[in-house]
Amino acid sequence: MFVVDQKPKSIAAESYRTLRTNIQYSSFDKQYKSIVVTSSEPAEGKSTTAGNLALAMAQGENKVLLIDCDMRKPSLHKRFRISNNYGLTDLLLHKKTMEDVAIQYNEGLTVVPAGKVPPNPSEMLGSRAMTIFLEEMKKHFDYIIMDTPPVGAVTDSQVLSTKVDGTILVVKAGATKKDVVMNSINAIKKVNGNIIGTVLHAVDSSKNKYYYYYGEE
Repeated sequence: MFVVDQKPKSIAAESYRTLRTNIQYSSFDKQYKSIVVTSSEPAEGKSTTAGNLALAMAQGENKVLLIDCDMRKPSLHKRFRISNNYGLTDLLLHKKTMEDVAIQYNEGLTVVPAGKVPPNPSEMLGSRAMTIFLEEMKKHFDYIIMDTPPVGAVTDSQVLSTKVDGTILVVKAGATKKDVVMNSINAIKKVNGNIIGTVLHAVDSSKNKYYYYYGEE
């Protein structure tokens, strides 16, 4: 469930809208149009964050593209209850067009599922075809949000971080260790990726889960 969609008046939904505002106004010189959402380890809430952020971004008049770039363990199609028969894999292999795989979730949000699991996800995400695809999509969407695998598991997020304007790292409250987080940040910075902030996920306050954005200079 995405709280921005199902519980728009909740604390969590408001926090995602705050995250959206922070991203939109965090840079005077460069707009963050393409954003990778990742985490250090599995089950930290990156897919939940990516989906809710995309929904929050799509409120108003923004046109948002949400892409499931977690080709190893895709989940956005389950969360949005859409088909995963075709997706990003088919696009990059030129087997399908954007019109074939894109699903219009609501007026502002378009979702591209991952598609079938390929044998070489890192190579596909780092390919020239992926670069061309993202540059083309920037012409048609105000924001592109990408859900990617954990940094600590594979290199996919590092690869994609070099192709986007910024990367957000999701940290699970009370679970993710500080050194693990720092290792992930350093891994992104090592390839000259731009960490624009972290999201502390699943903080329990008065039995209400909420999310908070920490911007980085």
